[in-house]
Amino acid sequence: MSRPMPDASTVLPGCRKLSVAPMLDWTDRHCRYFHRLLSKNALLYTEMVTTGALLHGDVPRHLAYNHEEHPLALQLGGSEPADLARCARLAAQWGYDEVNLNCGCPSERVQRGSFGACLMAEPGLVADCVKAMLDAGPVPVTVKHRIGIDKLESYPFVRDFVGTVSQAGCAVFIVHARNAWLKGLSPKENRELPPLRYDMVHQLKRDFPHLLIIINGGIGSTAQVLEQLQQVDGVMVGREAYHNPWWLSQWDQAFFGAAQPAASDRLEREQVEQQMVLYMEREMLARGTPWFAVARHMLGLRHGLPGARRWRQVWSDNKLKDLQPREVQALAHDHSRAGPLQPLVKLS
Repeated sequence: MSRPMPDASTVLPGCRKLSVAPMLDWTDRHCRYFHRLLSKNALLYTEMVTTGALLHGDVPRHLAYNHEEHPLALQLGGSEPADLARCARLAAQWGYDEVNLNCGCPSERVQRGSFGACLMAEPGLVADCVKAMLDAGPVPVTVKHRIGIDKLESYPFVRDFVGTVSQAGCAVFIVHARNAWLKGLSPKENRELPPLRYDMVHQLKRDFPHLLIIINGGIGSTAQVLEQLQQVDGVMVGREAYHNPWWLSQWDQAFFGAAQPAASDRLEREQVEQQMVLYMEREMLARGTPWFAVARHMLGLRHGLPGARRWRQVWSDNKLKDLQPREVQALAHDHSRAGPLQPLVKLS
């Protein structure tokens, strides 16, 4: 039985225009803390966490985050409604702002667990999963999916998927505008080889105007985001946000209506780096986190600037792992201002 449709405008209003995609091995809590320094408004997502990892593993390790990360969504991987409901309750207990069900990952490892993109072939099951999670608590539930699987490139396929799942109460769909090939392509190839079909996502918004439709896939510039926002409700950015993170510092003003900061309040890359060094020191003291587990996420901070490669070389050098973050920072700045690349010399 279908349930009353929620008002999509109340599901995390105001932060849907721009979000950073859930990226396995990348969008951990250190990465999200870094991204939040750059944009106060964008919606951030965790890496995908499987129901098995939460129900049978170390819950704090998977769900702990910094309070600064809000608004923050937890992405779940699973296909058993009861298990997903238990995980949704955990998400509510831990204070997440959204639970997202992964119906888009094409990796064979995920397929062996009968979730990810292969779930698109079972919209009724996905609807049951969504209903179970919504019944479990107050946290909004969203779905991230592809436009099709394998050679199923028919618009009615994705239209019927969205229609069926929305009847269970899901009001937000994040659509990667590519097919997912379940066999024969690696996850990396699945992000690059299937052609982008933005037109299908735009058609979904026309056919389901009461839903929030967020587009994902191949979008990497302010101009592209603005173009897409003429057709859909929001844009999710993946690897461009990770590799060129300084772009995020433009988002609040360009997309969320933030006022242009005064010259004295304008954020500089060096300030962000300094805040990350302080964060590394806190993490080392509180949890024993090695600084390089944090620093790896900010290697794109100086993307496009003179000396960026030299700066990045220092922060990514494992030979310096015994130094303190401030010492590495000093080396990075000295090295970035040098001439041709030279072998690194530790501080005495």
